[in-house]
Amino acid sequence: MNWVTWENVGIDRMACAWLIRRFIDPQAAFAFIPEGSTGAPAGAHAFDIPGAKFSHHGGHCSFHAVLAAHPLNDPALRTIARIIDDADAVQEVTLEAAAAELDMVCKGIRRISHNDQAALDRAMDMFDGVYAQIQADNHATP
Repeated sequence: MNWVTWENVGIDRMACAWLIRRFIDPQAAFAFIPEGSTGAPAGAHAFDIPGAKFSHHGGHCSFHAVLAAHPLNDPALRTIARIIDDADAVQEVTLEAAAAELDMVCKGIRRISHNDQAALDRAMDMFDGVYAQIQADNHATP
């Protein structure tokens, strides 16, 4: 499938692309439109664009919307959704300690990447690592 989001990807768009490619659509192709654009190319699934099905809803980030729309009952993915919510959506209270640090790393990835596709490529491994660590933490014996 073809997926589209705004340029200048940050934590939510990076996380959504990772979720889509790793768990929903391994052959996903991503395109980027100028920030502020509302029209997605015909046949493309838009994410993290206001008004899109997969966007911010009810105080939750776009990652949360993508996760909720697919049959992925995975505690590690729900933890990542909470982290992305805390980092990307306006929250009264931050509950996930990793949110600020993960957001900083994503901003750094974007800064050192020559374009959005390169940033997504770099973020794939990083989110694989985050997912693996959360899974390990969830299965650790006290």
